[in-house]
Amino acid sequence: MMKSVWNVDSVHSEIGFSIKHMMISKAKGNFISFDGEIKADLDQFTDAEIKLTIDVSSVDTRNKGRDDHLRSADFFDVENHPKATFISKEIKKTSDNHYEVIGDLTLKGTTKTVALEVIVEGQSKDPMSGNTVAGFSGETTISRKDFDLTWNTTLETGGVLLSDDVKISFEIEAHKQD
Repeated sequence: MMKSVWNVDSVHSEIGFSIKHMMISKAKGNFISFDGEIKADLDQFTDAEIKLTIDVSSVDTRNKGRDDHLRSADFFDVENHPKATFISKEIKKTSDNHYEVIGDLTLKGTTKTVALEVIVEGQSKDPMSGNTVAGFSGETTISRKDFDLTWNTTLETGGVLLSDDVKISFEIEAHKQD
């Protein structure tokens, strides 16, 4: 079967992250602006081609000061690196509708290979538009150090403000293009 083109619907999708904060809780946020394309026959998803682009300046943690700090050179350096991208290289089926999607993540000018756990949630017909829609969800954990996101500070009680590991999670709704 031929691959269909599926465009990410950012209104019905979410890309979020969480990081251990002060060694006792988690700080969470998401990116508001992103787009992507999946070329796939959903029945043969191991042959899919996935490309996602995130406008890193759209980071939202519900705290303006923290968001501004994340946009600064201490973290994402959006002035010099406004976009983050993910491009798939290999997809392995791990169980029924579960896949390991291996690809290149570029963040702050650094590209590293990462593995995403992805679930193909299925497809449906949108009753409002009549479009065929597919759902995908998943997550991965990356090291901040791998992407030169090393800013941190030591806590008075010992330890550090931010962990190295960042969990990235996503819920994607994509519309089939005819």
